[in-house]
Amino acid sequence: MINWTTILLALREIRRNLMRSFLTVLGIVIGVAAVVTMVTLGNGATQSVSDQISSLGSNLLMLRPGQRMGPGTGSSSAPPFKSEDAEAIRTQVGSLNAVAPSVNRSAVLVAGTRNWSTSVTGSTVDYFAAGNWTLAEGRLFNESEERSGKTVCVVGATVQKELFENHSPVGDEIRIKQFSCEVIGVLAAKGQSGMGRDQDDSVIMPLRAVQRRLTGSQDVNTIMISMLDGASTDQVIEQIKLLMRERRRISDNEDDNFNVLDTKEIAKTLSGTIGTMTALLGAVAAVSLLVGGIGIMNIMLVSVTERTREIGIRLAIGALEKEVLMQFLTEAVALSAFGGLIGILLAAIACYGLSSLLALPFLFDPTINLLAFGFSAAIGVIFGYVPARRAARLDPIEALRHE
Repeated sequence: MINWTTILLALREIRRNLMRSFLTVLGIVIGVAAVVTMVTLGNGATQSVSDQISSLGSNLLMLRPGQRMGPGTGSSSAPPFKSEDAEAIRTQVGSLNAVAPSVNRSAVLVAGTRNWSTSVTGSTVDYFAAGNWTLAEGRLFNESEERSGKTVCVVGATVQKELFENHSPVGDEIRIKQFSCEVIGVLAAKGQSGMGRDQDDSVIMPLRAVQRRLTGSQDVNTIMISMLDGASTDQVIEQIKLLMRERRRISDNEDDNFNVLDTKEIAKTLSGTIGTMTALLGAVAAVSLLVGGIGIMNIMLVSVTERTREIGIRLAIGALEKEVLMQFLTEAVALSAFGGLIGILLAAIACYGLSSLLALPFLFDPTINLLAFGFSAAIGVIFGYVPARRAARLDPIEALRHE
């Protein structure tokens, strides 16, 4: 049963020394605010990475030459793919939604008096389905334009902004090296990918047009493979590997000279790394909660010493030890809980501001807020018990003699 008299006495003593009480709980405030802020921003960063990876495509696999991704992999020595490899995957591997061979080249685009350096991608119309692209205006190129290698293109939002100042470029032409290309469509903006690349800074043309005009070969750098919902990723990857080993004539004792990248695994790995860093930063921030608890213990011990005669009078007129114990324990818990509430409020303000500044989603997590508040109250119980017990065990006669 709640003893309201004890709570009122505790609040009165806290109010008597407001500045000292505030300085006492400052460590708790900083600790709670830091923990909640770190975890909330970490959750926002994880969600942002997941969204960016998902924007690359739905159930997307990327097949590339070389044993692994990244610099120093020796992928330049691995033979490139051909369009026939993509067609073989399309016809011989099940549970696929789209297969898009693609090749990329950097080029300077010119439109009127403006120019812009970007990446030109040659692919099939399946590229847009595999990458979850949607049109903002215009149209996509069709199969006849693919087969003939017609110089038409679809541009990203960044290219539109840099070359056409956000007015509609559909029907206009851009110059790429020694040829002109008609803009037939504009893609809806996606933003950055999980690797930090601006996905909207691109131009997509029919594969044969890029091979003829820019690369001068039939090579394919990447094959994008979109699986159907519910398809077994491991099974599809295994089928692709067996097919590619056969087509590339790789013997049983040789390693693959290609790699299959699963974007879901990238998202899982990056999210796991961010989660680990968030937990580490949260643990470091939680140290200040312990510091705040020590501060509460210190002030409560000082308070016991200052109020020795008061405690003696209460014990002499019949107060029980447990009542004195509960009064001082309630003071400690009230201080730490109040500090926890202020910390949560500051964390909410900080998270909202930093989320906007860092372009991260603001995800309110009630669990971490409740845990932080509960932990701050527990700090008051743990570190307030020793001073409270010391007050309760004072000898009334000796306490009354105290000056």
